[in-house]
Amino acid sequence: MWVNSQQFHKNKMHLIKLFPLSFVLLFLFASSYKIQAQNKSFTVVIDPGHGGKDTGTEGTKRYKDKNEKDIVLAVALKVEKLMQTEMPNTKVILTRKKDVFIELKKRGEIANKANADLFISIHANAANYKAKGSETYVLGVHRNKTNLAVAKRENDVILLEEDYEKHYSYNPHSPASIISLTLMQEDYLDQSIRMATIVEKSFVETGKRSSRGVKQAGFVVLHQTYMPSILIEIGFLSNNKEEDFLRKKNGQEKIAASIVSGIKKYKKELDKNSITNDIITKENSIFKGVAFKVQIASSSNKVTTKSYNFKGLRNIERVKVGKHYKYYLGNTSDYNLIKDLQEQAVSKGYKSAFIVAFKGQERISVSKLLKSTSQ
Repeated sequence: MWVNSQQFHKNKMHLIKLFPLSFVLLFLFASSYKIQAQNKSFTVVIDPGHGGKDTGTEGTKRYKDKNEKDIVLAVALKVEKLMQTEMPNTKVILTRKKDVFIELKKRGEIANKANADLFISIHANAANYKAKGSETYVLGVHRNKTNLAVAKRENDVILLEEDYEKHYSYNPHSPASIISLTLMQEDYLDQSIRMATIVEKSFVETGKRSSRGVKQAGFVVLHQTYMPSILIEIGFLSNNKEEDFLRKKNGQEKIAASIVSGIKKYKKELDKNSITNDIITKENSIFKGVAFKVQIASSSNKVTTKSYNFKGLRNIERVKVGKHYKYYLGNTSDYNLIKDLQEQAVSKGYKSAFIVAFKGQERISVSKLLKSTSQ
């Protein structure tokens, strides 16, 4: 295409004059975007299980006025109120605030739409009259018949949903069906297990309760979410003493305080690992003898490290740790470079990707390493 040379020269000079203003506007926009990203509220979705026509467990049946759905809602509301007081900069969302029936897929949608950082589903347990204590679940293949029974009982709520066959691959009539749930949640398995561990410890230390530990099972509600997610069984309504405790305001407040204490500790750990780049310059970004990597996933499944399995990311490393496989992106002693790779992983959808550091085969604390540089 022919272009008039004089007109081209005029346009060129006009663009040069505009460049400083354009650059300033672009800089301001980029700075504004960065500030908004940094100031994003830590968001927690609290999910009181059951509701409406789904009563949950009836407990010992000594009481007619309250079932599981009522007790877990009362606890969830107390968690919300306590967080508003003790964690004012944290955004709290409840999947329900009254006695209504909400489908399992809808609960996950609420958390995903909010781009939540943490999802906590609250339930109450039932078994024989001697069973007691709290237990917290993360999504995974159940390890025994007891875990299977708990998952099946909580999942059977989908039978109350219209056309549930269209929305779920899970068949409530088949115990083997839970195993076939697509474990998309395993991207966040490490964080989910860590949060579950903190909460169970908090029940013991803050609430002076008995803990049955952290467990894995195939819960449909956890399968719907794309963030670290846990399901807490706060106690056994089939146990007379625990049922009495969980029905009382004082008992519910202790449970709520334990959960909030766990959330605070979990967030504190996240904040420690989210050190800003201000202390790292080009001159001191190289750490000799240290290998930085970005952990993007942890799974019980052995996945081929091809780019199509990791949203286009290349050079993925798979390492077996215990019974799980951890998947890493990058291997460098340059902290600034690994930060770039972390941002790349986040942009691909691995929003919980985090940096880890190794000296030889030993994993070391990134925060301590960076603090030693700043001193």
